[in-house]
Amino acid sequence: MKYELTVIVPIYNEEENLERVEKELVEYLKIATKKTKYLLVNDGSSDKSQELIEAICNRNNDFTYVQFQKNCGLSAAIKAGFDYCDTELVGYIDADLQTSPADFNLLLEHIEDHELVTGVRSNRQDSFVKNISSTIANGIRRAFTHDGMDDTGCPLKVIKTSYAKKIPMFKGLHRFLPAMILLQNGSIKQIPVQHFPRIAGTAKYGLWNRLLGPLIDCFAYLWMKKKYINYQVSKFKIINE
Repeated sequence: MKYELTVIVPIYNEEENLERVEKELVEYLKIATKKTKYLLVNDGSSDKSQELIEAICNRNNDFTYVQFQKNCGLSAAIKAGFDYCDTELVGYIDADLQTSPADFNLLLEHIEDHELVTGVRSNRQDSFVKNISSTIANGIRRAFTHDGMDDTGCPLKVIKTSYAKKIPMFKGLHRFLPAMILLQNGSIKQIPVQHFPRIAGTAKYGLWNRLLGPLIDCFAYLWMKKKYINYQVSKFKIINE
């Protein structure tokens, strides 16, 4: 059966989480409503993550990986996933597993009628500081993008790959995936999903990253929106060699 969905899993120093990541991702394959495979993107980890990633891929035929030479950031990891994706649909989940792979099925129920479906973390299991900073950051982004999304930072998304590959990713743009689909005249939808506390490992972003970073990125987004080129081909001819 042909694969229909590639799920990108960005990984940066998550050796404490990877055993659980493998277990939960394998379990999802048993209930997935689309034939699914995984692309583990090692964002230049300095711990034993790569060793564990290769072991996971050797044990499971539905797992593949990409390893960066050095740490490049979450946006680069997601962009690499888009570049290496060869299925009609591409998904994204964080290696901290604060969202559940099982909820991909909720998003997939709506992807036929939309180009991006994103989760909205209900009953968030984060600290007060993290929750309030995320709320402020989301408010800032909505004011700039008018995308109507309540939780653009939710690390659970499904996108039609043809649209994902047209996103000109740069550092920080992972926060603007719904807005980037709107620039392509695509349709977006948000669906409530489960949220869990982090069990192992440590968060890679602090208060500074969640507030100042998104504000700066908003100005970059506005510049890019002004310069963005969106075209649709009506007819073409190629030379077969």
